[in-house]
Amino acid sequence: MSTEIGIWVAGFLTLAIMSFLYKDNPVYKAAEAIFLGVSAGYWTVYMFFNVVKPLLIDNLVKGNFWYLIPLVLGLMMLARLLPNIGWISRWPLAFVIGITAGLNFYAFLASDVIGQIEGAIKPLNNWGGEHLLKSQGLWNTLASIGVISTLVYFFFSKEHKGLFGKTAGIGILFIMVGFGGSFGYTVMARISLLIGRMYFIFSTWLGLAS
Repeated sequence: MSTEIGIWVAGFLTLAIMSFLYKDNPVYKAAEAIFLGVSAGYWTVYMFFNVVKPLLIDNLVKGNFWYLIPLVLGLMMLARLLPNIGWISRWPLAFVIGITAGLNFYAFLASDVIGQIEGAIKPLNNWGGEHLLKSQGLWNTLASIGVISTLVYFFFSKEHKGLFGKTAGIGILFIMVGFGGSFGYTVMARISLLIGRMYFIFSTWLGLAS
């Protein structure tokens, strides 16, 4: 069993958070408040020394007075804490949202839109290989069928009947497979976190497992 105070604190806080599985209780609320408080304090200090100081304060000290503009915008953002002048915060907020949208538009267009279009347009004639399941043509064909049928399903201007409806039904199958894969991946990630905490409790803290 560990003799370090930090390990014991971490172990008790882990059990306190897990106590929510039984019911909501004061122990869980206390651990939740500690977690939120520590996270807020950590990120406040991190952002000050890694963003505010090197990008704002240091530049102002060097005489780069153009940085007074983001300083003023930041102070205007804090006006939201005062109800009487809270409307002032809308100006820097609109500025931030507009700049962010403009800078990220090209990145999302290149990675999400154009990238997905390129991924959906693949040659369908490469059926070689030792095994059918290893042929790139098979998977490219399935991907093309999935893209087309899924797009047909989301085309609501035409009633889903006949061949059009059957194609939309195939699209539903591809959508469910995609959702199932995403959900399974999420569950696996959460189970991995749980395994890590269980290993910490029984090995690092209690020393019952190696």
